[in-house]
Amino acid sequence: MSVGVLRGSTAARSDSAQLTAGMRRRTHVWTTCLLLAVVVSAVLCIGIGPADIDPVTVLAIIGHHVGLPLDGALNGVQLWTPAQDAIVWGLRTPRVLLGLAVGAALAICGAALQAMVRNVLADPYVLGISSGASTGAAGAILFGYAAGAGQYALPVSAFIGALLASLLVFALARTNGQVTSVRLLLSGIAIGYALSAATSFLIFMSDDVAGARSVMFWMLGSLTLARWGALLALVFIVVVLSAGFMYLWAPRLDALTAGDETARTLGVRPDTTRIQLLLVVSLCTGLAVAASGAIGFVGLVVPHLGRRMVGAAHARLIPVTALLGAVLLVWADALARVLMEPRELPIGIITALVGAPFLIVLIRRMTAQRA
Repeated sequence: MSVGVLRGSTAARSDSAQLTAGMRRRTHVWTTCLLLAVVVSAVLCIGIGPADIDPVTVLAIIGHHVGLPLDGALNGVQLWTPAQDAIVWGLRTPRVLLGLAVGAALAICGAALQAMVRNVLADPYVLGISSGASTGAAGAILFGYAAGAGQYALPVSAFIGALLASLLVFALARTNGQVTSVRLLLSGIAIGYALSAATSFLIFMSDDVAGARSVMFWMLGSLTLARWGALLALVFIVVVLSAGFMYLWAPRLDALTAGDETARTLGVRPDTTRIQLLLVVSLCTGLAVAASGAIGFVGLVVPHLGRRMVGAAHARLIPVTALLGAVLLVWADALARVLMEPRELPIGIITALVGAPFLIVLIRRMTAQRA
């Protein structure tokens, strides 16, 4: 009898080891494919727009600006025009880079938030951060708040609004030194509704019709503010640091997903961990929204796709989710530029067209499983 039990235990360990090795190989394959997809998507999307530019010219212009020995001519043949240089390097390259960073930020924050509140339908905007950023942006556009910041007045005002919103959510959710997932979720919803009403009130109070249209466009998301400068660098730095933080804390995210009692058994303090993650998610999401406006559904959809690719373990999920979110957002931006030329659609419309059907399917599957 003991021999049979021993053999069964050995077989179970062998099956588990094979499963882990297979998932590790699958993760490596998906990560490699997504890294390649990021590079290819960036080059192709830089060339897409009202003035299409072929990938070879895009690579030549980028190579010239990063220090390769290219001067725009080869054997007397002009490789690119000054107009193409201005479009590729001055306008679209920073825009695509910002899209990669924002897409990755929203995706990893969505994965972390779904673990924090143990709700697969949560995304970064459930914290009310996007509503706070929208209120700040509306004040900057309609009433000139933060005018002293010059060209950065809009993102600065949006970031301040996002920061204040996250502080309000934290203050409401914290009771007796504890922050539970339910209070965090409900506080975010309450603050989000209140700040959405404040944004609508600012639009109502303003007589600036053009400004009101700008606010509405920004609230649906846009990468038109992307330029070479401190804001782009800051977004990249914060996203990389946030992704690294969440990757290192993957075991704690796994513990939170399993429930508070299980987390305590594993030596993880749920309340403290949620507070720390809330600060990181708020900073990352707030800066992303300040740079690009409120882009929905990325933080909701992408983590679910990532789990289908590599499973639910966050050590595998965070890198894959970041790459997948980056690819999704740059292609959404490319479509937004060309679908209604010469007018440009807000990115939020494109992501909603993709995300809403996905959400409907997800809800139907959850309902069928419970039944």
